[in-house]
Amino acid sequence: MRVQICAVGRLRQGSERVLYEDYLTRFERTGRNLGLGPAELIEVEDKKGGGMAAEAALLSRAASDGALLCTLDERGKVMSSPDFAKQLDGWRDQGRQDVAFLIGGADGLDPGLRAKADASLSFGKMVWPHMLVRVMLAEQLYRAASILAGGPYHRA
Repeated sequence: MRVQICAVGRLRQGSERVLYEDYLTRFERTGRNLGLGPAELIEVEDKKGGGMAAEAALLSRAASDGALLCTLDERGKVMSSPDFAKQLDGWRDQGRQDVAFLIGGADGLDPGLRAKADASLSFGKMVWPHMLVRVMLAEQLYRAASILAGGPYHRA
């Protein structure tokens, strides 16, 4: 199952990019034998200043046709790491070819996009910087693959 991380804004050089790339590399190595990956970052920018609605249109177009859409949103479902691993496993076992994780910009996600998503995931009740959410998602993808592979990374 291919993974797309569709996000508003550009991840610049720096510590967030280093962490993001490291965790995604680990995910791809671990997930390959599990039928998870590869992962792709698709960044979009609303250069015309159309707000959340314009960002939603860009994110929708960035996701592959037929991809399962999962928003990253503080109103989404809070899951443990093992539950997230089971969710990925289930989507893959259902025959999903692509999953697209959608990360909004500084103002969040358009309500219309949230409504049309197949799933919504939250990293807790706190609001996180949208650039940091990419790193957190990449780490959780790697952790999920490690859990499914029976690896030692997840110790809880």
